[in-house]
Amino acid sequence: MKVKTITVGAFQENCYLVVDDRSNRAVIVDPGSEGERLLSEVDRSGAKLEAIWITHAHVDHVGAIASIKEKWDVPIYLHPADRRLYEAASRQAEVYGVPFEEPPPPDREFSDGQRVKVGDREMTVLHAPGHAPGHVVIHGDGIALVGDCLFAGSIGRTDLPFSNPPQLAATLEKISALPPETVVYPGHGIDTTIAQERLSNPFLNGTARIVGR
Repeated sequence: MKVKTITVGAFQENCYLVVDDRSNRAVIVDPGSEGERLLSEVDRSGAKLEAIWITHAHVDHVGAIASIKEKWDVPIYLHPADRRLYEAASRQAEVYGVPFEEPPPPDREFSDGQRVKVGDREMTVLHAPGHAPGHVVIHGDGIALVGDCLFAGSIGRTDLPFSNPPQLAATLEKISALPPETVVYPGHGIDTTIAQERLSNPFLNGTARIVGR
C-alpha cells in the first residue's frame, strides 16, 4: 500500500491518496481544499480512483469533495453521525473566511467494524467519536488514517461544537491498542507510529488528561 500525503489549504490539512500498488486502484481521504491540485495528484499517480473517504466533516476536511466528485463519480463515504456537520460546512467556511464549494450528499455510510477496500486490500472502520461525533479511523495493512483524533505528540481539539472529551479518551484507548508498528497518518502534521505515541504522547501514556469546554 502506498500513501501519498498532500497538505492543503489555510489549515494545512493532510489529504491522503491511498493506492493499492497491486491493482493500481486508489481512494482519496479527506480532500479538504485545493481541488485542482488534488485532481492533478490523482492523475499523476496513474491509479484508478474508487472512492472518497471522509474521516469527519469539519470544513478543512471536506472543501474539495465537489471538485473530486465532479471529475470522478465515485462514492463519498461518511459516518451518519457527522451528517449535520457536513451539511453545515459552508457555514463553517463563512466563519473562518475560507473559500468553499458545497459538496454533494454522501453516497454511503461508514459504520463501526465495517470492512472497506482499496483495490484488493481490506481495511477496517473504527467509529472514533470525541473530536467530532461521526469521526472514524480507518486502519489495516499496517496503516491507520486517524483524522484529527491523534497527532504526533498531541490530540485533536475537544472544545468545538459536538466534540466530547470522554468520548475522545475512549477513542484514544482503542487507537493505542493497534499494533505498535502501525504507521499513523493524522489530519495535520507529520506521520508517526503507535509505538512512538505510546512512548511520548502524554495523552496516550497517562501523563496528561483530556479537558474540554
